[in-house]
Amino acid sequence: ISKGPGNTKSAKSTEVPPGPPMYLDLVYIPNHSNSKNVDVEFFKRVRSSYYVVSGNDSAAEEPSRAVLDSLLEGKAQWDSNMQVTLIPTHDSEVMREWYQETHEKQQDLNIMVLASSSTVVMQDESFLACKIEL
Repeated sequence: ISKGPGNTKSAKSTEVPPGPPMYLDLVYIPNHSNSKNVDVEFFKRVRSSYYVVSGNDSAAEEPSRAVLDSLLEGKAQWDSNMQVTLIPTHDSEVMREWYQETHEKQQDLNIMVLASSSTVVMQDESFLACKIEL
């Protein structure tokens, strides 16, 4: 779109072009699971056995409830019911509420949320962790 001499403004589309799904073993959900960058189309097209969900900032809405709901909606449109494991990097109120409120749908869609009960200690820090075997 032209706005006069020397000033041009290009229109950007946020739609993902149509195409076949990609199958991966492990996917890190981009941008701390922020809904501005990940939606239902992401999960319809990027199909994985394991998704890592990062984010522990409720003020920044990370992880986003909309992203977690998009996983459910996107996976519901897959033509197979393959097992999917969701791996949160942090314990958050959003994750706990989503897990409890959608647990039945998760089971129907063959989605398992991996909880952690292990603690790793490195130097002066300790944090929750989980073991993943692929």
